[in-house]
Amino acid sequence: MNRIQFFFLLVVSLCTSCIPFQTLNSTTYIKPNDSFILGNNVHGRFSVSVTNTSVTPITLWQCPIEGGKHSPITLEPAATVKVKVNKNTALKIENDTQEQIAVQLKVHGDTGLSMGYEK
Repeated sequence: MNRIQFFFLLVVSLCTSCIPFQTLNSTTYIKPNDSFILGNNVHGRFSVSVTNTSVTPITLWQCPIEGGKHSPITLEPAATVKVKVNKNTALKIENDTQEQIAVQLKVHGDTGLSMGYEK
């Protein structure tokens, strides 16, 4: 193998090995009357596919880290929605029920996101 072919193979290998790090997959459980906050830190844009695997509706909000919230989405049971989130904005998933809920998250883009719970 000559040097050009070796270099090309090395570059392709490095590029494809980094692809999995641009996606985050998670099943997240949220206690009754609690919220899960994704991205309440300084970060770039990201998109997230949220699937409600519970039996009750949930509410999603976009919350800029400097305060406030906007763009509510009600997600029915077994439904999926893709949300594009601007930089420095968190996605808040609210559980206003008396039961624990579960959501499946698939995040693309900036995955250096904080994750936490809030009452």
